[in-house]
Amino acid sequence: MNTEQDILTMAQWFSPSFPVGAFAYSHGLETAIQSGAIVTASDLQCWLSDVLIHGSGRNDCILLRAAYASTSDTERALIHETALAVAASAERLLETQLQGAAFCDTTAKVWDMDGQHLCYPVAVGAAAAQMQFDVDLVAMLYLHSFAGNLVSAAVRAVPLGQTDGQSVLAALTPLCDQIAGASRLASLDDLNSTAFLSDIAAMKHETLQPRIFRS
Repeated sequence: MNTEQDILTMAQWFSPSFPVGAFAYSHGLETAIQSGAIVTASDLQCWLSDVLIHGSGRNDCILLRAAYASTSDTERALIHETALAVAASAERLLETQLQGAAFCDTTAKVWDMDGQHLCYPVAVGAAAAQMQFDVDLVAMLYLHSFAGNLVSAAVRAVPLGQTDGQSVLAALTPLCDQIAGASRLASLDDLNSTAFLSDIAAMKHETLQPRIFRS
């Protein structure tokens, strides 16, 4: 069982202040906003629900759990390569690589962990295993942080009011718990994405002008 200090460390990892640069990425959301697909809080909630259930959210949970259960550098390297292979666009690839590298660098310096660069969900899973954190809680917090970052991006880019943004995040919170739980029995063979609009938006973002975010 994790201690209160462990829980606070998890909260630190997924805090907006943790230096992975998440604020710079919209995961293709900026394209959807500029095209008019997302105008209201309701639009945003529907979009992010699909991303969590059918796209990157679910996949990242599976990758995180696989990395947590891995027992060797070779196995983690294979999970890392698999994560890169399922990235839907060049910018999604950059997003997971750079955030993962930043996470690895910070945890190596602060908690004396292996500084090997891994993509973001794999890096989190490997670090959580080393710290012997509850993987269910880590997966849930990871998803909540992911959703929170995208809500923050939408608050800036739509724009939405802060209260609307928090209402959307509150509505998505039960999904984070459900998806984290549903991924317990999943394996790398279960990786897939049917969040097609989100994937296409991520691809189109590569040539979007003007733009604020890196993805």
